[in-house]
Amino acid sequence: MKKTAAIFLLTLLMIAGQPWINQAHGQEPISVFIDDLSLKPDVAPVIYNDRTLVPFRAIAEAMNVEVTWDEPTRTVYAAKGGTRVTLQIDNPVASHNDNRISLDTAPKIVSGRTMIPLRFFSEAFDCQVAWDSSLRRVSITTPPQIMTVIGFYALGDSQTSSWTDLFGRSYPEMAAGHTKILSELALGWYSLDKEGNLLDKSRTGWQRPEGWETVLDGAKQYKLACEMVIHVTDGDGTITDLLNDNAAMKQAARTISAEAQFYKGVNLDFEGLGYNDSGAELTQVRQKFTYFVNLLHQELGNKGLTLTLHAPNSAYPGYDYQALGKICDQIIIMAYDYGPKPEPISMVKQAVELACQSVPADKLIMGISAPSETADSIPAKIGIAKRYNLKGVALWRLGVINDGMWQALDNSLIARKESVR
Repeated sequence: MKKTAAIFLLTLLMIAGQPWINQAHGQEPISVFIDDLSLKPDVAPVIYNDRTLVPFRAIAEAMNVEVTWDEPTRTVYAAKGGTRVTLQIDNPVASHNDNRISLDTAPKIVSGRTMIPLRFFSEAFDCQVAWDSSLRRVSITTPPQIMTVIGFYALGDSQTSSWTDLFGRSYPEMAAGHTKILSELALGWYSLDKEGNLLDKSRTGWQRPEGWETVLDGAKQYKLACEMVIHVTDGDGTITDLLNDNAAMKQAARTISAEAQFYKGVNLDFEGLGYNDSGAELTQVRQKFTYFVNLLHQELGNKGLTLTLHAPNSAYPGYDYQALGKICDQIIIMAYDYGPKPEPISMVKQAVELACQSVPADKLIMGISAPSETADSIPAKIGIAKRYNLKGVALWRLGVINDGMWQALDNSLIARKESVR
């Protein structure tokens, strides 16, 4: 009995001497958010000597930092771009780009996981870190990331003018406006009929405006590449009829290619494929669309080809992402129209994850529907593109993006600019 009591007392003394603070009884666990996206590591963050320690690999991978673990020396190495960080278990001195940095708390091993000081690690990679004690929440904002940013340009009324939203002036006057936040314009001016004839006015309202050359001139002035969008829906069977007619497909490829001379490339937006189809019928739909895309690709020669596709988790499964990804230059995932607004993070992440299983991330662009989002929800959507290291984002559409959204975009990304001829 005395021996048991002695062991119990010794244990209490050991616990009392530990500087660890895990989750107290009735207290919420520490949560970590990166770019407004929740991080759920298999080992929870802990507080040690008033400093938050987090699982090294989980936080590094969420920030797209390359990680290496050296078991003999119990040393972790992290690198991204020109930044290099070295941390060693129980060593209060770290290395940041060959500079020795004294830490308030050394890295530790907890439950078999390497735990590192959150603030030092995040700030070493130019992130902003905030702690909300009432929510027990750590928020990390990663620095703006260079990516392709596409803005869909379509006709609107005086309140939803793509021109005014882009250039900050009423047509035909122009200024820099929001042009620095964009890389490319997707000009929604074209459609097709079932015979494969190119239309510059469609039943869905997409049409090429008078003075369309002025838009191209303005885009060139502000270093914005331009692609022509061919938008067709299958509500009346137009796409189905087109894809079932070889002559019509060849006609479509020829007429699109002829018009593409005015643009960097083509953005093919065929919507509604595969609805209510399954089995052999669905396979046939996918094969026919892939055949047409390949035909168009060959006809375009050195012109770029972008595909705007329904998301893999949408109600329209008629798109073979893997086959299409091998043909085109980039794919815009329409990761929206799930119902709730803002679009549910879980559904958008699922769409991106499914697309990444079939297409390299550097070919994928995540579509964002501005009418579904707010200035507060935009950072998390950009955060998804960052976390999965996608090529960029596409905004539907210019004319309905408010000032708060533009500011959120400007804070989160840097538009990749290419030479425009």
